Amino acid sequence: MIKRHFFLAAAAVLLALMVVAVILRLAMADEEKGGGRGGPGAGRGQVVSQAVVAPREFTDEIRVLGVARGRRSVNITSSTSELITRVLFTDGQRVAAGAPLVELQAREEDADIIEARSRVAQAQREYARYRDLADRGVAPRVTAENAETALEAAQAGLAAAQARRGDRLIRAPFSGVLGLTTVTPGTLISPGAVITTLDDISIVRVDFPLPERYLSVLRSGVPIIATADALGEQSFSGRIALIDTRVNEQTRSATARAEIANPGGLIRPGMSMRVTVRQGLRQGLAVPEAAVQYEGDSAFVFRIAPGERGLTAQRLNVQPGSVENGFVEILSGLNTGDRVVASGLNRIQPGSPVTVAGAPASRGGAAQ
Repeated sequence: MIKRHFFLAAAAVLLALMVVAVILRLAMADEEKGGGRGGPGAGRGQVVSQAVVAPREFTDEIRVLGVARGRRSVNITSSTSELITRVLFTDGQRVAAGAPLVELQAREEDADIIEARSRVAQAQREYARYRDLADRGVAPRVTAENAETALEAAQAGLAAAQARRGDRLIRAPFSGVLGLTTVTPGTLISPGAVITTLDDISIVRVDFPLPERYLSVLRSGVPIIATADALGEQSFSGRIALIDTRVNEQTRSATARAEIANPGGLIRPGMSMRVTVRQGLRQGLAVPEAAVQYEGDSAFVFRIAPGERGLTAQRLNVQPGSVENGFVEILSGLNTGDRVVASGLNRIQPGSPVTVAGAPASRGGAAQ
């Protein structure tokens, strides 16, 4: 019986201790709340940085993909089937217009030139003899005229033979950079076979599709900016040189061609380019990107506004526009001069008190 009373007394003491502990904990919490309401930190809330809504210039841009091409590009080929006797260039060499590249075997052409020269010499001698006889009245004048005609025919034959010999020396049609080649002396080349490539890449052309809705606002001379994934963040400036007269029926776009200076030959023909076309500048309200939060298809900011006990964060839905250089264009929802929370948004709740970092503490909403 005594043992049972002992356990009941111990349970009663333990229960009393638990009740006291709960009462003390609640009292301490009330004291902390009271200190927060009346202490030096009253009304301060979360410390945040602010951004002021202000007008900023934005650029209307069109972003498309294009392909780079040389200003002039050609495949060096032969018009006849013949053996190559000399290769007069190296891979990747920069050549001037008219520079000899490949010499083909020309034994027959050389023989034709020798024969044509002998005919010219014989015709010159006959013409000189008949002209002298005609001048002395020994031979009729028509004989000298026939000899002169024969001389002109022989000279034309020599010119034709030299032209055929010239066809055996393939030259660069314009200045540029040569590509790779696999031909060597002794290679039999056939008509149409590519000996090497030649590209003028001092200025490159970039062809890109231009949606038809922009045809009325874009024209030749509009500046563009081009970048290539292969070249990192380096950008190249150029201008639209020409817009095609036809619109593709499937893509509803016209091909535009821009010309870009290519110092150092960094842009290669066939390279994929990202083209940005700038239509013009306009003014719009802007806030930093960090101040805008997105939730599904909507966007919102926290505007800093006076409250009953100080500054509070008010959640406002906004309509964002272009994003450029770290700023978001605000089409609606804010006015010039509004202050918004620029950092610490993940710890802010709608209507919660905030304190602007670096701003002097205020005593009430009216002062703010």
